[in-house]
Amino acid sequence: MIRFSLHCDHAHDFEGWFRSNDDFETQRKRGFVSCPECGSQKVEKALMAPAVSTSRKQEKVALAMGEQQRKMMAALKDLSEKVRENAENVGDKFAEEARKIHFGETEARGIYGAATLDEAKGLAEDGIEFMPLPVFPEDRN
Repeated sequence: MIRFSLHCDHAHDFEGWFRSNDDFETQRKRGFVSCPECGSQKVEKALMAPAVSTSRKQEKVALAMGEQQRKMMAALKDLSEKVRENAENVGDKFAEEARKIHFGETEARGIYGAATLDEAKGLAEDGIEFMPLPVFPEDRN
């Protein structure tokens, strides 16, 4: 996969991942590539600088986000905080507790915690509804 820096005719910058340059061109010509901020399909590749690791990398990523993306990120953070405030952290017993709730073996309540990929697949196969909560960089500090 190749990451291209893109921009639309309204001067919005964003990124896209494609299998190849030809894949990008084909998708663009068919109208499958559009600006996430304004929806314009008049999208071109921008000049790209080589990826260099610097201490300012996080700052550049934050500055590259458009206003709409910042609002969505803030809303996602708010939702995640509300879920954590109103649910019980069951840690690595999430799959076990979710099954008990689903099958009526314990009281129904909001829970969150950790599950392995295999545990999550098993929950989905059993028809147990759940969703991953995003972990933001500040949550790890």
